[in-house]
Amino acid sequence: MQVHADQAGFEQLRDWLSRRCGITFGPSKANLLRQRMERVLRRFGLPDLNHLARELDRAGAQDLQLAVLHAASINHTYFFREIEVLDNFMDLALPELKERPEFRFWSAACSSGEEAYTLGIMLAERLGSGVLNRTHILGTDISEPVVERAELGIYSARQFSQTDPARVKRWFTPAGLDQYRVAPELRGACTFRRMNLKATPYPFNRPFQAVFCRNVLYYFDRADQVATVNALYDVVEPGGWLITSVTESVRQLGTLWEPVATGLYRRRS
Repeated sequence: MQVHADQAGFEQLRDWLSRRCGITFGPSKANLLRQRMERVLRRFGLPDLNHLARELDRAGAQDLQLAVLHAASINHTYFFREIEVLDNFMDLALPELKERPEFRFWSAACSSGEEAYTLGIMLAERLGSGVLNRTHILGTDISEPVVERAELGIYSARQFSQTDPARVKRWFTPAGLDQYRVAPELRGACTFRRMNLKATPYPFNRPFQAVFCRNVLYYFDRADQVATVNALYDVVEPGGWLITSVTESVRQLGTLWEPVATGLYRRRS
């Protein structure tokens, strides 16, 4: 393994990320973390990770801390990602939920909002667009810049690589520069906030029917994975649902979630 001159700073940075938000970069992801920090070093005029690590704990370093969190948590996302898991949820859960006076879903680690808006589109396509008037989808992410992008609701054409053009035409309007804006009726069903999944217990007064926590657990070590899925269990109603990605399994974590299908788990009634 290559030893870098700023290895001590790298280790401090990795420990800081684990403590602060649960994101873990093991040996196989060391180069990925270094790549993601390059833009932070350039932005703040820092020569290496030793200097970055020292600056992180300095008083008044909030801008640097937020930039590090944003860079570390960046994940490639797009509309209708892993559609098979979402279809499973719609097929299995929606028949039980469709008569509810309101839908309350949480898109945890929502990145720039594609998942939240995807859920709204799928609900409207299955139950009619009027369902959006009684739908509340909360999207949260630790990165302030991506939350701001989600709130803006404007996306480049590349985010629709897995989206039927007819869906794009129905739910988005051209915004110039090969970008598209979310339709107002869909935007009104979604709310976005900055939130750290490691800050448990979660501050919700009312339970959700379903929580979508996809493509984030593999960044956590096992202890943080267990703590997170247990905290999610506490904010879902009895009989409610947890949706993960096809590559993330909750089965081995020893929690109360009951597996139903690939990426789908249920809280006991």
